[in-house]
Amino acid sequence: MERLILLGLAPVFLACIAAEAWYYRKRSPDNYSLVDTLANAGLALMHQASDAVAWTLLIGLFYLVYQHRLFELPPASVWTVLALVIGQDFFYYWFHRASHRIRWLWASHVTHHSSERLNLSTAFRQSFTYPISGMWVFWLPLAWLGFRPANIVAVVAINLAFQFFVHTQAIGRLGWLEAVINTPSNHRVHHARNPRYIDRNYAGVLMIWDRLFGTFVPEDAAVACEYGIVGQIHSFNPLTLTFHEWRAMFADAARASGLRQRLQQLCCPPERTLSRLKPT
Repeated sequence: MERLILLGLAPVFLACIAAEAWYYRKRSPDNYSLVDTLANAGLALMHQASDAVAWTLLIGLFYLVYQHRLFELPPASVWTVLALVIGQDFFYYWFHRASHRIRWLWASHVTHHSSERLNLSTAFRQSFTYPISGMWVFWLPLAWLGFRPANIVAVVAINLAFQFFVHTQAIGRLGWLEAVINTPSNHRVHHARNPRYIDRNYAGVLMIWDRLFGTFVPEDAAVACEYGIVGQIHSFNPLTLTFHEWRAMFADAARASGLRQRLQQLCCPPERTLSRLKPT
């Protein structure tokens, strides 16, 4: 279901990328790079393939959890659909926040942040290792609460589709909407590696979660966003972009002393890794 929704929207996504690239061709030619865009496309295809396999293997687990649901929720009810959209967005916030603070999850998510550009094609820059790092675990509580697994998968896809449109520098601030939903301005902050902006604005759709849990920072016109990651990966090879942090993480775990420190290298925040702390 997720794959079908995203594939169905693919012509819209591609048309928007083409329009944005045309918009920038004279205004800011460096905003798009052919090799960067091709890397994003390759990563997107790899991600879609792994996602299809993962849902095929895991959907049975979701139905197993659903058999032990807490509530009987009418699937066609407007209130059920609204509750699922809000609930999925809530769990997405915590998945996204954990992906920046737990290295095992960051090893997958870092791929998305590795581009030094931010444009609509950056939304395609995804890792096929998300099923390995456990993204799907964050949606299991929805099945336990009583939401049908097929509907969960559909809402996950819709949430991701919405996020495609916030990966742009072409749209400025949107007034009062900045306080309510994820906007291009709010998401530019999230992709920036400036100290002021790092690990902020985790929202999928609703900014309420960042405001409630203290992770919201508005874009400051005086602080231009610098995109990418701390310790840039200057590569356009999809395999390098996918596996560079996995290799570093396991290398650090192998060099650590004792089981406890090795596990810490798998679970610690990115800035506490041996690779970051070792003297230069």
